[in-house]
Amino acid sequence: MTEAYIYDHVRTPRGRGKKDGALHEVPAVRLGAKVLEALRDRNGIDTTRVDDIIFGCVDPVGEAGSVIPKASAFEAGYAFSAPGMQISRFCASGLDAINLAASKVAFGADDLVIAGGVESMSRVGMGMSGGAWIMDPSVGIPAYFMPQGVSADLIATKYGFSRDDVDAYAVESQKRAARSWEEGRFARSVVPVKDQNGLTILDRDEHMRPTTDMQSLGSLNASFAMHGEMGGYDAVGIQAHPEIEAVNHVHHAGNSSGIVDGAAGVLVGSKEGGAILGAKPRARIRAFANIGSDPALMLTGPVDVTRKLFARAGISAADIDLFELNEAFAAVVLRYQQAFDIDPAIMNVNGGAIAMGHPLGATGAMILGTVLDELERQDKQIAFVTLCIGAGMGTATIIERV
Repeated sequence: MTEAYIYDHVRTPRGRGKKDGALHEVPAVRLGAKVLEALRDRNGIDTTRVDDIIFGCVDPVGEAGSVIPKASAFEAGYAFSAPGMQISRFCASGLDAINLAASKVAFGADDLVIAGGVESMSRVGMGMSGGAWIMDPSVGIPAYFMPQGVSADLIATKYGFSRDDVDAYAVESQKRAARSWEEGRFARSVVPVKDQNGLTILDRDEHMRPTTDMQSLGSLNASFAMHGEMGGYDAVGIQAHPEIEAVNHVHHAGNSSGIVDGAAGVLVGSKEGGAILGAKPRARIRAFANIGSDPALMLTGPVDVTRKLFARAGISAADIDLFELNEAFAAVVLRYQQAFDIDPAIMNVNGGAIAMGHPLGATGAMILGTVLDELERQDKQIAFVTLCIGAGMGTATIIERV
């Protein structure tokens, strides 16, 4: 087995995932193409040497369907010999694409792979691909199906996080994201999206609300109380966890991840791939893992997969310099910090999806790139990247600078 290295990464800005969002006019295939163009041009890639392009896409239907990375490669002018593959593991799709690329490189099948993800949530709505877990009671009932927001509230209730706790975390996410943009921490990796005339459509994450404070969040009603109480999903959660007497609904739009459009790509390769590029690697992919977890709590998969990966890699939380966990909901991160007694100063140090948004299939690649840049900025060595996933799963990856 050979080492799988990271040579570069880029992402688009995240555009607000609504019809008035800046990226609404840009189909997912073009967002993906922007990433491919940037990686090619920055690294002088001869695209005949690209062995595969793997993109995560959670709702690969309509204009986002039909193996979107291959379509994006056509749009970007890549050689016809560059193949494409589209995968989905819900919110971890972008990170799983990178892990799959690493597997192919480690096995010796490929030398250069571009892996990442894309989602245009303003054009292809969340959940448009449907599925038995959501639609078929014979699947949903034994899986304790409920909206993710109710599961997030169930987590907050079970592990003792109050409305003030989750709101305070959201405020901090906004502050960190704003500071990171002000200090230029994303400048190396964010590529502006331009139109056919070369005019910039968006060059900065659009979802952020840096003036957010506890007072403004306190005025928002809990988003999932009606689903839980009138929709009967609180009863589902209590059936799965009878130690809970009543669900405390604490999440709302301000302390949950934002719906956005965006794409990201990571250039993964072998040592031979680096020779093709004439480049030195920035990091190696040291280990990764997946797991299934409690489907009712649903979003505690990062805790379970972290324990699994720590055991496999022979390390502990004390060995990790920086943690990056997707901010699907504030309670997800608070539970993770609680489980491993993690110093908040090394968790999501540049803010996260609460502030900047969560373009489902792309997020895993985005946060891996963010933490790699941060390792370099702080001159640290090891980072741990993980995401919670629908239906109760977790994916995690350890990267190490070289």
